[in-house]
Amino acid sequence: MRNFKFTEVFFGTLYDGSRVSLYTISNGKMSFSATNYGCTITSILIPSSDGKMIDCVLGCSTLEGYCRDDLSFGTVVGRFANRIGNASFTLNGVEYKLDNNDSGNCLHGGFDRYEKKLWNARKIKTKNGMGIEFSRLSPDGEQGMPGNLNVRVVYSLTQDNELTCEYFAETDKATPVNLTNHAYFNLKGYKGGLIYDQELQLDCSRFVEVSEKLIPTGKMLEVSENPAFDFRKPKLLGKDIGDCGYGYDHAYAVDGFDGSLRKFAVLRDPESGRSMTVSTTLPGCQVYTANWIEGSLGKNGYAHKKHGAVCLETESFPDTPNQESFPSCIVTPEKPYHEVTVYKFGF
Repeated sequence: MRNFKFTEVFFGTLYDGSRVSLYTISNGKMSFSATNYGCTITSILIPSSDGKMIDCVLGCSTLEGYCRDDLSFGTVVGRFANRIGNASFTLNGVEYKLDNNDSGNCLHGGFDRYEKKLWNARKIKTKNGMGIEFSRLSPDGEQGMPGNLNVRVVYSLTQDNELTCEYFAETDKATPVNLTNHAYFNLKGYKGGLIYDQELQLDCSRFVEVSEKLIPTGKMLEVSENPAFDFRKPKLLGKDIGDCGYGYDHAYAVDGFDGSLRKFAVLRDPESGRSMTVSTTLPGCQVYTANWIEGSLGKNGYAHKKHGAVCLETESFPDTPNQESFPSCIVTPEKPYHEVTVYKFGF
């Protein structure tokens, strides 16, 4: 632990006077920063060939920027990440109405999002490194969801350049839970341009068929029959993106899912040799190529470009509360939630 360093600095003040902090953990080779506003990863610094550090996630430079942001840069998304069809679901015979914020559907929790909340935070030591634990109570009825939900998110860094996102939740009433981090990655840096020449490989033979409004039909499609969606072998993200409408925004099924931590994805920049390997305990991953960020202002006033990053959102499948064929996302007092995703960086 000799090479690890932890810092906490003042990040800004919210409209109600609450003070917000920014936390940074370094292992001597790379570092990440996160804030207790929205449980947000604000930067991941990895070295470049000239010895300088590059920041490989998009985001904002200031707290004010994150307060204005509606694109979920690096935030935790919940209580249910992704979409719920018709902004409603039925659980144990009771229908729950949610916010309609996405063409008749509920996206990323609706209008009252976890990313706009101030979380409790504390530094922790882990078996292989150091981390930050964020926590909050999501009260019964928040976002229209049933049950008081105690949520904890731990971001930690190891000496092996693994950034782990660990999610815990306990409830007093049955409720859907689907937590993810919405980081936008570009291995050339946040000003690195389009991600067409970066390579993605997925151990995913199937992906979720969706309607025009991106709600699952209940069917899984084989990537072998849909070549534009086939990343079983490393493929440049730009190769077939033109065959996917605005770009990729699709949920892939992790091959061999059994709830254990499983490596399923590699993102690589062939030019620099930088890479990111992703492992998860979750059944799926939403691959989103930043289709709707054009013109939004990011760090140091940088104007983001469409397809300027890729999100690998590990999660349950979209609309799972309404889809009996998908692995269940229901958490109960007897069955708490615990999921893990690990991003391992190579440089």
